[in-house]
Amino acid sequence: MMNILILGSGGREHALTWKLAQSEKVKNIFIGPGNAGTSEFGTNLLIDPENFSDIKEAVLKHKIGMVIVGPEAPLVAGIHDFFLNDIRLKDIPVIGPDKSAARLEGSKDFSKAFLLRHNIPTATYKSFDKSTMNQVRDFLKTLDPPYVIKADGLAAGKGVLIIDGINEAEEEVREMLNGKFGKAGNKVVIEQFLKGIELSVFIITDGNSYKLLPEAKDYKKIGEGDTGLNTGGMGSVSPVPFADHNFMEKVKKRIIDPTMKGLSDEGIIYKGFIFFGLINVKGNPYVIEYNARLGDPESEVIIPRIKSDLFELIEGVAKGDLAERTIETDNRFVTTVMLVSGGYPGHYEKGRIISGIENTTGCIVFHAGTKNSGDKIVTSGGRVLAVSAWGNTMTEAVQTSYRNAGLISFDGISYRKDIGFDL
Repeated sequence: MMNILILGSGGREHALTWKLAQSEKVKNIFIGPGNAGTSEFGTNLLIDPENFSDIKEAVLKHKIGMVIVGPEAPLVAGIHDFFLNDIRLKDIPVIGPDKSAARLEGSKDFSKAFLLRHNIPTATYKSFDKSTMNQVRDFLKTLDPPYVIKADGLAAGKGVLIIDGINEAEEEVREMLNGKFGKAGNKVVIEQFLKGIELSVFIITDGNSYKLLPEAKDYKKIGEGDTGLNTGGMGSVSPVPFADHNFMEKVKKRIIDPTMKGLSDEGIIYKGFIFFGLINVKGNPYVIEYNARLGDPESEVIIPRIKSDLFELIEGVAKGDLAERTIETDNRFVTTVMLVSGGYPGHYEKGRIISGIENTTGCIVFHAGTKNSGDKIVTSGGRVLAVSAWGNTMTEAVQTSYRNAGLISFDGISYRKDIGFDL
């Protein structure tokens, strides 16, 4: 039995903690920093996932045998490499790619060029920096509006904009290059807009073989009917009805397999989760983006659909024998509805007392932005709770999620009432 450390504090990390706590191979779970939900299944540690020296101290103190990285920032900053280069940590597996492999998410320019090099279907694009700003308008003229503008680096989910007018698009590129998103915008990617329905596909890989995890669709916009500002995700659904056997065969052949081969050909050993942000354009999958970790709120629907021991797969990554391991999936639907703070994704208050979680039935409430305050649970983020429920149909699952969402309250609570509407 092993002690494990999960880095992160959101709904994804609560879902991982909840699932891994069910494994007979896991002894103690530590979560850094975790939230009020993770503390039910393990021990929260007051550490910042990007403070590698604090992580080292915690790993040695608590005799941690494996580190599972939830969010992208520590991966892009090189936590995997930090462990490999430290004499006392090098034998402790880190589940998540090294810095070179994490560029798939950490640099839009790198990932688009990678897609092109390996003939993986994606939107036409071009990258710009300050020295080529004068060529932006000419490139925009070659595309039909709307225009997709992306900051190259990590911008906490805010670095992608879809703009209708050419003048506004050009101005937005200028603002990004002038520091609107800090260093993340030193390079900007402009790409063709693809029209279709998005979905998220996930694999876990040991660098040689991979296992396909359940797919999901998430809802990014704050408002009903997919309107308003982008958020970290307002809810999600799994399975995705249009991702049938035929469609998923195309995903494997055209996207996942060439990605794995491309990484191998470029000498990149990728260990961990890969998230393929895809769009279904008239029955054909295209890559919008790669992420170097599990999605959130997708984790809150895909992890409850994994019936087998998730730690078995993660151990397969660490030991390099993933091919010999199996995954068993629940055929039922799981949906999640995200309860958010008033004002989110703009300014919102924290520290609001949450009540009613204890009244929910037939669902799991994953904590995303909560903390313990005395004997109360209070809000500590924009996205506060994810209410996940199973159902034999999507409608049944969604109804259970909403019935339970209605039992929970805190000052300023808000949530979308139309998750799953477009499927």
